[in-house]
Amino acid sequence: MKKYLITGLLIWIPLAITFMVLAWIVNTLDRLIVWLPNGLQPQEVLGFNIPGVGLILSVLIVFATGLVAANVLGQKLVQIWEAVLARIPVVKSIYYSVKQVSDTLFSSSGQAFRKALLVQYPRAGVWTIGFQTGTPAGEVRRLVGIEMVSVYVPTTPNPTSGFFLMVPRAETIELDMTVDEALKYVVSMGVVAPADRRRATSVAVHRG
Repeated sequence: MKKYLITGLLIWIPLAITFMVLAWIVNTLDRLIVWLPNGLQPQEVLGFNIPGVGLILSVLIVFATGLVAANVLGQKLVQIWEAVLARIPVVKSIYYSVKQVSDTLFSSSGQAFRKALLVQYPRAGVWTIGFQTGTPAGEVRRLVGIEMVSVYVPTTPNPTSGFFLMVPRAETIELDMTVDEALKYVVSMGVVAPADRRRATSVAVHRG
C-alpha cells in the first residue's frame, strides 16, 4: 500500500503544482484588465466573464509591442523611451540592470547558458553543476593572470536564484549532457539523471 501511495503522489503532486501555478498566472493577469475603462471590460462587452482573458490580452500586448519595436519607427521610440529613463537616477540603475540580464537570457543566439560544467563549490572536494555564461571582464583576466570562465551555479529546486562565480578553466570539467538535461538534473535535486551518452555510444560500438 505504501508503494502505491507514493507512486500516486509522484503522479499527482507535479500535476497539482502545475495547475496551481497556471491558475495563479491566469488569475493575476485577469486582474490586470481592471485598468481598462468600464465600457471595454470583457464582461461588459460580452455579457459574461471569461477566465484567461487577461492572459490573452497580455500575450497580444507583448506581441504588438515586439511588432512595433521591430521596425525603424519603433526602434526610435524605444531609444527615446530609454533616454527618458536614463535621466531618472534610481529607475536608471534598476532598468538597465534588468535589461542587461534579459538581453542576455533572451538573446536570439541562445548562448545565455553555453555549457554545463562540473565545478567544486562551496569548497574543494564538493562538486556541483554550473553553467558557463561567458568569460570574465578584461580587467579581471588581467589582474588574475590565468584563464577564467564565468559560471552560474543555480540553487535547487529553484534555478532562478544562484551564485555567480569566476573559476579557473583548468578547475572545471565540461559535461557531455545538454543544458536542458543539466537543468532538469538540478531542479529534480539529482533524481532525474540524464543518460550517459559516452557509455551508451561505447556499448553500441562494442555491440556493432
